Amino acid sequence: MPSNHLILCRPLFVLPSVFPASWSFPTNSLAPLPAPRNLKVHLYNAQQALSWEPVSLDGDPRPVVYQVQYKYTSSNWYDVNKEDSKVDCTNLTRTECDFTANSLSEGFPRRFNISLRVRAKLGGLVSAWATAPWFEHYRNATIGPPENIRVIPEEGSLIIRLSAPFDVAASEAFFVYYVYYWEKAGGRQVPRCFRSNYITLNDLKPLRVYCFQVKAELCLTKENISRPGHLSNISCSETAADASVKLQQDILAVATTFLVLLVVVGVCLFLVLKYRGLVKHWFHSPPSIPSQIEEYLRDPDQPILDALDKDSSPKDDAWDSVSIVTFPENEQEGSPQSTDPSHQPTEGVL
Repeated sequence: MPSNHLILCRPLFVLPSVFPASWSFPTNSLAPLPAPRNLKVHLYNAQQALSWEPVSLDGDPRPVVYQVQYKYTSSNWYDVNKEDSKVDCTNLTRTECDFTANSLSEGFPRRFNISLRVRAKLGGLVSAWATAPWFEHYRNATIGPPENIRVIPEEGSLIIRLSAPFDVAASEAFFVYYVYYWEKAGGRQVPRCFRSNYITLNDLKPLRVYCFQVKAELCLTKENISRPGHLSNISCSETAADASVKLQQDILAVATTFLVLLVVVGVCLFLVLKYRGLVKHWFHSPPSIPSQIEEYLRDPDQPILDALDKDSSPKDDAWDSVSIVTFPENEQEGSPQSTDPSHQPTEGVL
């Protein structure tokens, strides 16, 4: 992980743009075809392009073509062709030559002074050259905001990852980044300067929303010159909770769950006690059908009475044996007891 460097950015001299809004050239009165007018060099991030106003000749319907050439400070003029610039601007029908390089090894060197010129051609007619002012890309380019801005919330901090507006050679230039951030709920704006594109904003309050903007500034390595860029759009993100806040949240969640369960159990118990009879009625099992009736329902052809008589046959009566002992009255009191067996006590069966 790249280290996060907080650096003290010293004030740098900012070179103002030297390009006028338009560049006009007087037309040679002897030339029948006028030269292109209002040449403009467009330098935005890595983009390099030259544009101009179209040329026309009254009464001639043929299309006008344009030829673009370039030169360095102490060199001759050369055509902008595919051999040198990877683009062909020798016979253009449009009024723009875009020579933006796809890589640092292509296109015009960004530390060199470049001059461009263009002329119009119509059949055998050729206009005078119209020349744009000198430019050096690093000194005159408009720097856009950083790209691919991503935010990673951490405990009491925000990690910002971004990409440079465009690639530069480390031996020639580098970018520094200014971050302006503030608390969304209200607070003063805090600027900080970073050399790395891996930025950490520390000492932030947990669970707070912070907003920020980022600006890239191009600094030349061997010169005390910089080109400030444009601010990015406002982005907002909430910081994550620290350990103490997470513990409080966990305790609060457990307590809330316990209270909810307690309330639910209490309400259920109250309803059961209040509607006890209704609850018993709901949960009481229905009476079962006698087996004889169930047999009949399964087989209606079977006589129900015979089925009932079959299972209700009389059982053997239970008899109890009772013995009765009687004594016959004597005819004379005090007479000796007869030994006749007929006068013995008899046992009867009831």
